[in-house]
Amino acid sequence: MSTTQNGTKSAPPAPPVAPPVTTAADAEKLVRHLIAATEALVSTVEQETALVRAGHVAQAAPLGKNKSELATAFARDTARVKANLPVLRQHVPALLAQLRQQHESFNALLQTNLTVLATSHAVSESLIRGAHAEVARKSAPQTYGQSGRTVAPPRNMAVPVSVSRTL
Repeated sequence: MSTTQNGTKSAPPAPPVAPPVTTAADAEKLVRHLIAATEALVSTVEQETALVRAGHVAQAAPLGKNKSELATAFARDTARVKANLPVLRQHVPALLAQLRQQHESFNALLQTNLTVLATSHAVSESLIRGAHAEVARKSAPQTYGQSGRTVAPPRNMAVPVSVSRTL
């Protein structure tokens, strides 16, 4: 987003529209570029999955920027391939078959990656909730009720918890 002279926000300029593919050489170049972009994205996602699965979330975090850039290039190239599919089918059917196979294995990898990330998120959330429950338990007054037993703190008793990411 950029700001105009009168202070209003304007949308970023749209990327230039790529010309349609008309030759076999252009078709091959486009499909090979998408295959290379997919391979780079696959490599990054595999690396992220391995790091998060091993519990090295901090080491996996910097991969996010690179993964985002690669995903943008992947989406852009995929849109161009879809827009030029009839010409590509005519000029490079073998490369399209290779691309389709690569795309299927990439989808399977993404499912694994999303599962690992979701598991990591759930574990982290569980640890924070457990720490919060322990802090709330320790900060609650230790009193006895009418029956002579300790009284549990009310569930709505909010206790703030702060987390340091520098440890």
